[in-house]
Amino acid sequence: MAVVIGKDKDRIAKALGSEAESLLRHKAKVSKDLLHLPGPDFIDRVVAGSDRTVRAIGSLQQIFGHGRLANTGYVSILPVDQGVEHSAGASFAKNPAYFDPEKIVELAIEGGCNAVASTVGVLGACSRKYAHKIPFIAKINHNELLTYPNKFDQIMFGGVEQAWDMGAAAIGATIYFGSEESARQIQEVSQAFRHAHELGMATVLWCYLHNSEFKKDKDYHVSADLTGQANHLGVTIEADIIKQKLPENNGGYLALNMDGGSYGKTDKRIYSELCSDHPIDLCRYQVLNCYSGRAGLINSGGASGENDFAEAIRTAVINKRAGGTGLISGRKAFQRPMNEGVELLNAIQDVYLCEDVTIA
Repeated sequence: MAVVIGKDKDRIAKALGSEAESLLRHKAKVSKDLLHLPGPDFIDRVVAGSDRTVRAIGSLQQIFGHGRLANTGYVSILPVDQGVEHSAGASFAKNPAYFDPEKIVELAIEGGCNAVASTVGVLGACSRKYAHKIPFIAKINHNELLTYPNKFDQIMFGGVEQAWDMGAAAIGATIYFGSEESARQIQEVSQAFRHAHELGMATVLWCYLHNSEFKKDKDYHVSADLTGQANHLGVTIEADIIKQKLPENNGGYLALNMDGGSYGKTDKRIYSELCSDHPIDLCRYQVLNCYSGRAGLINSGGASGENDFAEAIRTAVINKRAGGTGLISGRKAFQRPMNEGVELLNAIQDVYLCEDVTIA
């Protein structure tokens, strides 16, 4: 059963359980004074001075100005591209209603989201009915899992002008940093982002790592140092918003060089002066790599499970206190009845609306 949390700090603390004290009172290693923090004036204060076109800035403002978090500087986005990324059956078997694209958009609207992110096909199927009611983020590349044997490569499924024609406020794309195909993906997405800005759309980048060698004694696909560098590459090609998995560990560079290797470059101060093992510090290092917060960091909500509400609230608290810009949560919301999906999205948003949950 769903549990309504609300904007009360005590209820949020109850949802955090034994971690409440640590997460709500932690003082971050890197000072918040070094960051460009979210706020109602974020577009004017940070984005307006960039090289983005006037129309692109307007599209970003459209996203920041919509839904329950409108004009707070925070965003809550519903992403449903799993029909391609994870297969439609695997994604929608729990709740077959979401084979229908319209239900996806309806969930985002009912859930008070700033935007809905999905495939060109999903959004195109109902764009005339909904593109003026909620900002669309059209995802233009994907990894498909029908090729045998499965391969992992982000390839273009749609075009920038397709997204523009359907009225999208932004395009989204994924790069598998660290993969053999990453050089091509970086070039493709960089060109697409430039074109999107020229047409007046914002850009959102899924900055994911993908390489079997990143799994050593633990899974360093979610290490702060490697994901932080992926974020830094993402903002280098002018992503306006970075989507990244919440970091779970650190020391990816160290582990990959443990046997005398020469992978990448790192500095011991990353692990001492700029970070600790605390989840808020790990996430703050991700924010720091997003040009000190000039590009908003949104963390993903992760797979659906038994403790979705508590996990979603925990992720939102970590992201907000680290200086992040919001959450992008899909499976936890759409793999349940719509009323519970709405409540989960609202529970995430309530963390950002709670004034007592402050920047660490």
